[in-house]
This record gives sequence, C-alpha cells and structure tokens, in this order.
Amino acid sequence: MDDLSSTPLSAGEHEALVTATESFTSAPHTGQSTMFDLGQIDVSWNADEQSLWAFMTPANRPNFSMQMLRDVRTWYSETKRLFEAELLPVKYMIAGSRFPGVFNLGGDLELFAACIEQRDLPSLVKYGHACIDVVHRTWRNGDLPVVSVALAQGDALGGGFEALLCFDVVIAERSARFGLPEMLFGLFPGMGAYSILARKLGRLMAERMILSGKVYTAEAMYDMGIVHMLVEDGEGEQAVHDYIAANRAHHAGHVGVFEAGRRVDPLDYAELKDIVENWAECALQIDLKDLRMMRRLASAQTRLTK
Repeated sequence: MDDLSSTPLSAGEHEALVTATESFTSAPHTGQSTMFDLGQIDVSWNADEQSLWAFMTPANRPNFSMQMLRDVRTWYSETKRLFEAELLPVKYMIAGSRFPGVFNLGGDLELFAACIEQRDLPSLVKYGHACIDVVHRTWRNGDLPVVSVALAQGDALGGGFEALLCFDVVIAERSARFGLPEMLFGLFPGMGAYSILARKLGRLMAERMILSGKVYTAEAMYDMGIVHMLVEDGEGEQAVHDYIAANRAHHAGHVGVFEAGRRVDPLDYAELKDIVENWAECALQIDLKDLRMMRRLASAQTRLTK
C-alpha cells in the first residue's frame, strides 16, 4: 500500500481542506465578469451558434475540487448576469473536459477521507451542500432559456456522472465509461444520482445501478436512454456542432420540452439537501478497510496527473 493510502492527514492538513470548503461557501460575487478567466474551466463563445462552451481544465485530480465547484458556479452566475444584461445571447451551453480520457471522476475523495478520520461531520455537509448547489443549478440550466449539452469524451464516474445526468442532451464518444462506484468504499452517491436516475429510469433501476457499483459503456448508456448521441472517438465536438445546426431553428420548442420535463418531475433543492446530509452521516460509519480503499482511489486519481 502506498503512503497516501495508509497515512492519515494531520490536523493541519485537514484544517486546510476545511478552509477551502469554507472559502467556497463564503466567496463574494464581484461586479466584473470573470466568465473568460476561470482557473479550472476554459470558456469560449461561438457567436454564430450562440453557444457557450466550457471545458473543465483541472489543475490536479480531475474531480470536483472546491476550486472546480467554485468555477462551475461562476460559469452559471456570470452567464445569467450577462444574458440578462443582453450582452450574451446564449442559446446552448456545452460542458466538456480537456483532461484526456476523463469527463470528471466525481467527489474529492481526499477531503472525504480527511473529514471521516477527523469525525468532522460539519465539513462533509458543507462540501455536500456545495456539490448539490452545482447539481441543482445544472438541473435548472442556470435558470436560463437554453439547451444544455454534456459532451463526454472520457469517463464520467461518481459525482461526474451525477453532474452529467442533469443536462438536457448527452453526447458521448464510444470509449467513455459511466458509473457510480461509491459502493467500492461502502458509500452511496449522495449528490443527486438517486433522485435523477429515479426520474429518468425508475427507482428499481436507480437502486440496481447504485448498489452494483458497475461501470457501464457509452453504448450501454445509449441503450438505456441516458446518452442521446453516441459517436466515434474524436468526433464529439463536431457532433455537438451538428446537433446545434440541426436543431437551432426549433430552439424555443426544444427549450419548452425540456422545461416541461422539469415541471412534470421537479427536483427540489430540499430533496437533494436531505439526501446529501444523510450521505454525510453514512460516510462517518464506513470502516477502516473502506477508508483505505477511498485513499487508494484518490491516489490513483492523483497519478493520472503525473
């Protein structure tokens, strides 16, 4: 077992992780737009398509660090502000990743492990609230009349899969994989997976996917209806352009259909909040073996960046 898997974080290291969580929840909003100057997201505007593209560019592990969550939140809030000021007539919002082979691997396992070791329930809850804030914004398309598109050119696991499930349209390259592996370390995905999968596939299928911890191919996700367009590797971005070209003339109708779906089967923030707080309490119950597995997975994610 490597050192990262077996050595707990010191109290000082844990405090630093907690501070990162607190800085996210208290970060002030500024009047100046930072839409095109985000540390963890590369944002570009296509005026011809009226499409706003955001590719995750993680500095370290390709997961939802506090910095990544902050930048996703800013992407939504700044887009809404500029749209309402009639400076950004956006119709499509596309999210992808520049990390090779990875869309997003989910939660910050290092933070989870540190909080569990320190028996720090409040910090786990704060991180969970930060995650569901992003999930809920994504589910609502940032409260904008847009069509949202997730472009999966790599693996979407755990919280990465939860986030992807919130988009109106999912376009995936064939080698991408999807799944909820939290059961590998005795937890369940607490940031929206059950809620969204139950709405899309039904409760029994949601429970089957979560309890199995199975990782699915893009083709399997296409057959289930989670992936809307399946394309060959390297063709994902062009597929998004093709989708917009084919459907832009009927943009208002598409927005109406997706908004109707959210109205028929609404996802309330209170539901997500209750579940994530249950998740945090469950996290403190996992045993030492599961905690070591969590650290090994975090270490494996770190090695991807080297």
